[in-house]
Amino acid sequence: MIDPLNLDHLRVFVAIADQGSFSAAARHLHRAQSAVSNAIASLESTLGVALFDRGSWKPRMTTHGQALLIDARAVIARADQFKARALGLTQGLEAELSIVLDVMFPMSKLVELVTNFQQAFPGVVLRVCIDALGGVPERVLNGGYDLGVQGSLPDIAPELASHAMREIAVVPAIAPGHPLARQREISNGELREHAQIVLTDHSSRTEGRTFSVYSDRRILTADLGSKRAMLLAGLGWGFMPRSFVEDDLSTRRLIELDLKERPPRTRSLPLFAVYRYSTPLGPAGRWVLDTLLSDAWQAVEV
Repeated sequence: MIDPLNLDHLRVFVAIADQGSFSAAARHLHRAQSAVSNAIASLESTLGVALFDRGSWKPRMTTHGQALLIDARAVIARADQFKARALGLTQGLEAELSIVLDVMFPMSKLVELVTNFQQAFPGVVLRVCIDALGGVPERVLNGGYDLGVQGSLPDIAPELASHAMREIAVVPAIAPGHPLARQREISNGELREHAQIVLTDHSSRTEGRTFSVYSDRRILTADLGSKRAMLLAGLGWGFMPRSFVEDDLSTRRLIELDLKERPPRTRSLPLFAVYRYSTPLGPAGRWVLDTLLSDAWQAVEV
């Protein structure tokens, strides 16, 4: 059985609600007022519900009409999204884009990126994953993700195209009650005597390798949230992106260690946008890449 519900009638219904009257809706839609009235009458007949009370000189929306207006807007929005996705597919637009980001990537920038992406590509499904070290390039290389932002692993695989992005400020953090917190110009030898909380992963690319690890006593985690929680609990010290612990530093829940030696990668961490040479990015992927490389995103984070 063919559903008699007409999308155009729903648009007329919403136009009346937005414009305030049948006549205003008719002008807005560039139609005769009789056509608007007929559309509403047909919609009411299909639904079996009175949408407007015509007992006075100016029809007023009924309680049922007000309730159904919310659903009408949702149906129209979904229909417009459906058409936009279909149009995008005919123009080579991806149906879905998947990106994997290093744990060091600032969450505020992720929210900004996703917000702008939804506005630019409402019909494209965006899949986001957070990983550490070799997990990012491995997910891109195995074809599971279209685009990655690599940071905590310094090596770029030869199969990947790479573009340098902003740098992320890194800080050696510790709880104020930890014995190391009271020391100044801490040497590498002194660091070795205390537990270091270190990021790890399960990829083959980091097997047998360490990055900015000073202590023989290590607590390993693949998540910055758990690393922060252990730092706050005084279980050890560790390097963290400054943006992730900025509030903790300002309220002195954590403090910055005074290290005697600070190699470049313990001060800031370069990020790289990566994707497979063998699989060129589509329009949505190129938009994400251009956004990541834009001037507004390229300043070094302090």
